[in-house]
Amino acid sequence: MAGRVRLAKRTESIAPAGQGDVSPVLGGGRPMNKDVLCSRRTFLWALGLMSANSVSYGEAMTTSEEIRPYTAPDEDLIKRLRTPHKFPELVLKASYAKGEFDSLATDCAFVFRHKRRYYMTYIGFDGIGYRTGLASSTDLLRWEKEGLILDRGPAGTVTEFNAALTWIVRDNDLFGEGRLKTFEDRYLGTYHAYPQAGYETGPAAIGLCWSGDFRKWRVKDPCLRASDSDAGAWERGGLYKSCLVEHEGAFYLFYNAKTTDSPWIEQIGLAASKDLKTWTRHAGNPVIPVGPKGAFDDVFCSDPCVLQCGKTWVMFYYTLSSDGRARDTVAFSDDLIHWRKSNEILVDVGKPGSIDATYAHKPAVFFENGRLHHYYCAVSPANEKRIGNVEVHEIRGIALAVS
Repeated sequence: MAGRVRLAKRTESIAPAGQGDVSPVLGGGRPMNKDVLCSRRTFLWALGLMSANSVSYGEAMTTSEEIRPYTAPDEDLIKRLRTPHKFPELVLKASYAKGEFDSLATDCAFVFRHKRRYYMTYIGFDGIGYRTGLASSTDLLRWEKEGLILDRGPAGTVTEFNAALTWIVRDNDLFGEGRLKTFEDRYLGTYHAYPQAGYETGPAAIGLCWSGDFRKWRVKDPCLRASDSDAGAWERGGLYKSCLVEHEGAFYLFYNAKTTDSPWIEQIGLAASKDLKTWTRHAGNPVIPVGPKGAFDDVFCSDPCVLQCGKTWVMFYYTLSSDGRARDTVAFSDDLIHWRKSNEILVDVGKPGSIDATYAHKPAVFFENGRLHHYYCAVSPANEKRIGNVEVHEIRGIALAVS
């Protein structure tokens, strides 16, 4: 049975557990660097050229709170998180049909259980922007698309060009059943939306969305924007994917964001709320900063996926290094606030010719039948310029690695 949580009626802001009051990070704002409006795809395409010419990236906006080294118990847990066995084919492909919301790509999976079936939300790209679809399965390997569940909104709305639902609040147990929680008989999700047409173009905002059946969603106005007065310098270039965790009556919203530098860096931060109305950014953001130059996470730490194993919180996320490789890793925490990087690559890019020869990133993790299923977005070069009735430049879809 899905967990039921009664929403608090108080309206005051809260600090993450054990931290006292959380102060706003940095007040004010600064003009947006026009160069930051290029998309991730353009950024990554140029990465090899820039690294070859020793172009430096924007400095990490780290704080006085250093990332702690991981411990022996973490090392034992890592053994349970490894998924070395990759399926050679994508488990969810683009439709390659002009006019479909996923005509060019499928991306950003989120997997859960409902009754006797498994479901996956995913975002599709059609050349204009993101929209969100649903697929179902009986074995976690063969997925059947069920159609669009979150469409773009009318002109002038925040979702005019993009509507990317990437997380629904679920039970926190990594090795549990993976069922959704309900809040006053509704499901609660998070979305992000970029303000322009194109591939992740412009500074996105993050908001909440609600559904009675997880098939039709109603979005609320954004709760976090890069232009907020308390937004830190590390996030003023725009926000990306979010992950929402409910724990002991509080809500923890993890998200990655980018600087206004050109080229930019992406790091992971945290905002908290007691009532889903007032959100307070953690004063120590980013909680997962990029690593030192030359590390496998020296450019991006992105797309958090936070679950719990016993008393330890586990954050799966992806990294990008200055050599252009994007792959999945993991960090650990005892309180959802202070994190220890494992510095271990859980899912790496594949050999030339494989489905993930370019990138293996954006984790979604689900446990069943004694095996951990690590879904991720696999990217490889397109061997043909045209598939179906659309032109393609790369193959981007959902892949699977298991323990």
